[in-house]
Amino acid sequence: MSKVAIVTGSAGGLGKGIAERLCQDGFHVVLHDINEALLNETVSEFKEKDFSVIGVRGDASKREDQFSLVQEAVDAFGHLDVFVNNAGVESVAPFLEITEEQLTQLFSINVNGVVFGTQAAAAQYMKQKTKGKIINACSIAGHESYEMLGTYSATKHAVRSFTHSSAKELAPHKITVNAYCPGVAKTKMWDRIDEEMVKHSDHLKPGEAFEEFSSGIALKRYQVPEDVANLVSFLASDDSDYITGQAIITDGGLVYR
Repeated sequence: MSKVAIVTGSAGGLGKGIAERLCQDGFHVVLHDINEALLNETVSEFKEKDFSVIGVRGDASKREDQFSLVQEAVDAFGHLDVFVNNAGVESVAPFLEITEEQLTQLFSINVNGVVFGTQAAAAQYMKQKTKGKIINACSIAGHESYEMLGTYSATKHAVRSFTHSSAKELAPHKITVNAYCPGVAKTKMWDRIDEEMVKHSDHLKPGEAFEEFSSGIALKRYQVPEDVANLVSFLASDDSDYITGQAIITDGGLVYR
């Protein structure tokens, strides 16, 4: 019987790369995003490749949406095996300029979304009386706090903490919870980070913030979606059954923990 995975925030970026790899691994995949137009494009693209997918538009920060997402996956494919809490957003601001709006938005999506997604997936696994895997999007910013990325770093530290605590509580149900921690990837998110850092700098030119961050990578190249998808593929497989409560860094050698 084919396995079923949900990937939130998967219409583009790293989430799309993760979803595509899971499709290649033979999963039925539920693509999920708040951007309906981009989601529909990705679903069409994947179906042209003969991948078994459906698309569900929703807001990962809403508990009701997360439980509804799991139900739609079960309605379509009969069960659930893997839930990837990938949806996330960033903000760039000096600490003294962090706003209430930024705090609310980032914690709502990056943290609340992980909590509600984990709850929804775990409830389904327990209903099925099967093992299950939950895989969270953390970051090197969940291990190291970066200037100008204070709010984002704080949310990713929270994701790492919830990964640990939920793994401990869900282990008796044979549910594992792990996280992947990407580094510097050439994605639209990093384009936005670079642009904002230039605005707040008196010396950086476009592209230089990205170059500064990526210059310290030991393997001498920035990250591509496949690098993250390879790790998620392993965490979604039976080979990772004895691993839980881990936030694994995949950054080419930048942060060492």
